[in-house]
Amino acid sequence: EVQLVESGGGLVQTGGSLRLSCAASGFTFDDHAIVWFRQAPGYEREGVSCISSTDNSTYYANSVKGRFTISKDNAKNTVYLQMNDLKPEDTAVYYCASDRVTECSWHPPFYEYWGQGTQVTVSS
Repeated sequence: EVQLVESGGGLVQTGGSLRLSCAASGFTFDDHAIVWFRQAPGYEREGVSCISSTDNSTYYANSVKGRFTISKDNAKNTVYLQMNDLKPEDTAVYYCASDRVTECSWHPPFYEYWGQGTQVTVSS
């Protein structure tokens, strides 16, 4: 059974940091791209960061470039999202998603597997 479980969300002040984790089971990252999406109330789900399965290329939304870093630990089958210099506009539920694809897409229907989400709240 394929499963993605996020953790690491919480409440942090502006300028603070959090590290989200996405633990995968039922598959490996060898042939699965992993993407982080987020969704704030009243807004559509948006892609934040992605790491491909081929050459570990990483991609970031313009709004998080230079502040967020995606990485993966194949031994632990876990992907991380290090979030620094957090801003109130980063407040959202963060989801990790995956599918057996080599490249990344910002289009949510592209991915079959989703975690349950973890809440990130940045206070001003």
